[in-house]
Formats: sequence, C-alpha cells, structure tokens
Amino acid sequence: MNVRSVPRHRQRGIAVITALLLTTLAITIVASLFWQQQVQVRAIENQRLQLQKQWILRGALDWAGLILREDAKHSSVDNLDEPWAVPLAATRLDQYVENGHADDNISGAILSGGISDAQARYNLTNLRANGVIDPVEVAAFARLLNNAQMNPALAQATADAMAATQRSGESGAAMKPQAAAVNNGNQPDPQPMNLTQLEDLLAVPGFSPEMLDKLKNFVIFLPRATPVNVNTAPVEVLAARIDALSLDDAAALVAQRKVASFRDLADFTQRLPGKSFAAPPNEASVETHYFLVDGKVRMNRAGLDVQALVERNGSHTRVIWIREY
Repeated sequence: MNVRSVPRHRQRGIAVITALLLTTLAITIVASLFWQQQVQVRAIENQRLQLQKQWILRGALDWAGLILREDAKHSSVDNLDEPWAVPLAATRLDQYVENGHADDNISGAILSGGISDAQARYNLTNLRANGVIDPVEVAAFARLLNNAQMNPALAQATADAMAATQRSGESGAAMKPQAAAVNNGNQPDPQPMNLTQLEDLLAVPGFSPEMLDKLKNFVIFLPRATPVNVNTAPVEVLAARIDALSLDDAAALVAQRKVASFRDLADFTQRLPGKSFAAPPNEASVETHYFLVDGKVRMNRAGLDVQALVERNGSHTRVIWIREY
C-alpha cells in the first residue's frame, strides 16, 4: 500500500503508536538495567558486610586468645571465677571507635559471645585413645548417656564406629597397587565415616538429632585424649567421669565449688566425706588446655555466628578449627 494513499490522520496515529512502543521499549530496557545494577550493588554490599563481620569475629578471637594467655600467666588452675569465664554482653562497637571515624555499618554492629571450657565436656576422643578402645572410657560414656536418659549401649557402638574408621584407614594405606588393580571391576566397599564433630554421631545407628541436641553441652571431640576439668564440668559429666560419684554427689560438688573452687585433685577428693577413691590424672584435672570461643555479630540486616576451638599451651594459643553458623 502506498503511504501517500493513507489518510494524514491515520499516518499521525501510526507515528504516535510507534513512538509509544519505542518509549515503552526504552523504559523497559532502562528499568532492567537499573534493576541489574541494584542487584549488583546489593551483592557487593552483602560481600562487604560479610567480610566486615568476619574481621570483627577474627578480632574477637584475638581478644579471647589474649585473655587466655594472661590467665595462664597468673594461675595454672582454671575455674568459673576467672575473667575468661565472664561472657561478653551484646555491645555496640561504636562505643569503642573514636567519634567521626567509624563508617555507618561498623557503628551499627553489635558483638556478643564468650569463652567456655571445652574440657568441661566428656571428650569422645578418649574412647579410642592411642588407637585402642578403652573399656574404662566406654563405661564413662555409657554412664553419661544413662544420666542423659539415653541408651547406654550407644557408648560401645560409638567406640566401635571410631575403631572401624581407624581399621579402614590402616587397611586402605596397606593395600598394594596390585591388589587394588584386581578389584578395579568391582565397586569399592563403603568407608566408615570419621567421627570428628558432634553431628557425626548421626552416622552411628541409634542416635537422632534430638539426642544430639541434649548431648551438645556434655560431649565434644578434641584432638587428643584429655581429662575433665572438675572445676567447670556439669553434674552429669562429673558423675559419668568419676565412677564412684552419684548424681547427688556431683551436685554437691558443683554447689561446693561455687563457694571455693578445687585447688587440685587432692582437694577435690577431700570434699567427698566418706568416699575413699582418688581420681586418676588422666580422668580428672583442674587445668584446661582447650576452650570454645563463641561469637555473634549483628550488623544492620546481616548476622553471623561463629564457634572456634582454641588450644592453650602455657602462654601460647592457636585456633584448631572455626565453624560458622
């Protein structure tokens, strides 16, 4: 159709519609670009907030290490009356930053946390000390499970699972390349799971998430076998660790140490009238080498929770692991 044959008012209508379509298309493109830019800006802001939170918590770990090192200079006995055991209440960080020198995000950051004694818990690594299942430790863990109203038979099952992991590792390391080549047509046997964290107990038949939630303040996996600190352990752990103790005896000990902590194992034994036993040094102690540091930082719309295991040897500390939640 010849454009000249189209009436002038129809030509104007087509031009208006074309202009509207082009305008709509341009607005859509600009809006899309603006939205993408906003997404990128928000992503960069989130990354910056994440880094700032991590650096704040790293600073909190350094602070915790300083407190633990200073504590070691003054006493070899660890109890709940010492500075490291005082939790840090929710604190705005701008209280410690010079006015006018903190950016908007840091000024809104809130830090809280604390240090706890990892050796106040029963160390599950003891079950397989030096690569061999220790029946004394299995019995101690069974008592702890019984105190927590769980099946005591899970103690032996846990020790067996840990021993199976070691046997699997040794057999795998000893396998020769020729022997491995013979089975190249078969699927490899499933390897037992190495137990290193509380959640790994779910690999042991009989444990459930609800049970682990009840046990989380009573047990832990530490890098090596350790005694329980009788100055910090809860009632359930004390009664499980020392065979001669009942729950009532352990409760009496906890009440007594609130008045005066135990100076040494001899003092611990003397606080039990009518009891004739001595806690072996490998089972109980008044000194701690492993601590848990918990930190929480809240910054505007973001938050981060961290737990770290810190080892202290004399005046030296080092971080064993860090877990973010």
